[in-house]
Amino acid sequence: MSIGLLGLLDDIAAIAKVAAASLDDVAAQTTKAGAKAAAVVIDDAAVTPRYVFGFSAKRELAIVARIAAGSLRNKLFVLLPATLALSYFLPRMLTPLLMLGGIYLCYEGTEKVLDGIAPHKVRDHEASVETVTMNAQTFEDEKVGSAVKTDFILSAEIMAITLGAVPNASFWIQASVLAIVGIGITIAVYGVVALIVKADDIGVALARHDGNSMGRVMSRKLGHALVLGMPGFLTSLGAVGTAAMIWVGGSIIVHGLDAYDVHFVGNAIGSVAEAAAHALPSVAVVVHWMVETILSWVVGLLIGGISIPAIGLAIAFARKFGNAFGTRVENKTGLAD
Repeated sequence: MSIGLLGLLDDIAAIAKVAAASLDDVAAQTTKAGAKAAAVVIDDAAVTPRYVFGFSAKRELAIVARIAAGSLRNKLFVLLPATLALSYFLPRMLTPLLMLGGIYLCYEGTEKVLDGIAPHKVRDHEASVETVTMNAQTFEDEKVGSAVKTDFILSAEIMAITLGAVPNASFWIQASVLAIVGIGITIAVYGVVALIVKADDIGVALARHDGNSMGRVMSRKLGHALVLGMPGFLTSLGAVGTAAMIWVGGSIIVHGLDAYDVHFVGNAIGSVAEAAAHALPSVAVVVHWMVETILSWVVGLLIGGISIPAIGLAIAFARKFGNAFGTRVENKTGLAD
């Protein structure tokens, strides 16, 4: 009996060691994958706050929470199983799907740029694409839906990068890493977004502190700085978010072309970035990254510029076809009657 008990304890100890090793492996792989996805996380944090602009202060956190919930659904219930399934059964489909997502980011980002340059053109385009009558709830739903769609593309890129960081891991480690990175990134991004959109309210609360102590005086100064600085900061952040969408979209397209052995775009960007880095060796890494980012942004802007009229024509054709089909059905129904 005692020998059997000792054997059982040995088996339990062995299982515990394997489980601990697996947990350590998941933790290490998660850290590695999370670091590789950091660039897209920054873009996500910069993009999201612009969807909260124009709403009352009472609705800001609720809207951020709705977008965060949509983001979690995207990552855990759609992208995680889809990414794993595609990687095992249709690995060649990952790249074209990501490229389609990149085109969408370029389209939406370029549309925002065009809105700043020629607002009437964008409104004409949007009128041809969107004909829903807007009330307050519809407007909020539309904004949240648009944010969740954009988050879906950024989340897909995050999940693809995460999976690419653990290509040789077992299925369960890959699934665990994807889930942990997805949840952690969502909490981090939308926690930061919530702080950003409520910073002016925090500033008002700090500015109302009474008293002449050093702490109270510094608190009031910080509060005034937040209140005065946040409008400009949010406007700048909106511009950064729009630029980030175009940059990420352009980068996805360039990397996708490389995957299909179309290297001239990526090689041209790399050559210009290398030349700029050699010209300024003291800040070579920063210059290389900046030039590569700017050129990827230019690629994204060009793709977005092409996609806006193309998508407009596709939607117009689809509507025309749908109306014609509907008319034929009505005519046939009328004849049958």
